[in-house]
Amino acid sequence: MLIAGFPAGAWGTNCYLVAPAVGEECVIIDPGHQAAEGVADTIARHRLKPVAVLLTHGHLDHVASVIPVCGAHDVPAWIHPRDRFMLSDPEKALGMTIGRQLLGELTVGEPDDLRELSDGTTVELAGLEFGVAHAPGHTQGSVTFGLPEAEDIPPVFFSGDLLFAGSIGRTDLPGGDHAEILRSLARVCLPLPDSTVVLSGHGPQTTIGTERATNPFLREVAAGQGAGETPAPRRGM
Repeated sequence: MLIAGFPAGAWGTNCYLVAPAVGEECVIIDPGHQAAEGVADTIARHRLKPVAVLLTHGHLDHVASVIPVCGAHDVPAWIHPRDRFMLSDPEKALGMTIGRQLLGELTVGEPDDLRELSDGTTVELAGLEFGVAHAPGHTQGSVTFGLPEAEDIPPVFFSGDLLFAGSIGRTDLPGGDHAEILRSLARVCLPLPDSTVVLSGHGPQTTIGTERATNPFLREVAAGQGAGETPAPRRGM
């Protein structure tokens, strides 16, 4: 399997291209701010053919390039219905005014073919099976994508802004809920095998085993402490 990722734009949001192998069909996950050029370069380098875009949630730093990327390759995008409104109204989603310079470079709205994700389903794309888990807390429509273990490749978990190396997503923007993100961590992350590779929306890759042992938020939910006092989460969008 091929997974090629790069940080894009002002927020360094990780965009991933996933394919069974070089020269085959691929899925693009979270083409955010200024990601279109990196997507095009990665496609050319690995001779890939995009078939879909998957979005972990609707925040601008994860979706800003979805229209140009989908348009360039004539592919659909998938998002959870509770975050769909964010594509057309990014300022409402963030509860803040976006600078005119930034907003002017964006194509705001929905791609021509937009489909909705459901919790507990499997989306079969590019010969791969992406398990979808609804994981609210960072946003109400946050989801994660999982790929099962295959041959000598451990399970892979695209966590979006649910789980980071050493931290979790912020919950102080509209739709965020700290108690809810802790419940999502317990329900979605804790059952995963320690060998699971975590590819998050920001920062370096990690594993579930590492986070289970060192991440204060996962340790809290594993200990059954509920939504008590915890360190401040990572401050990204």
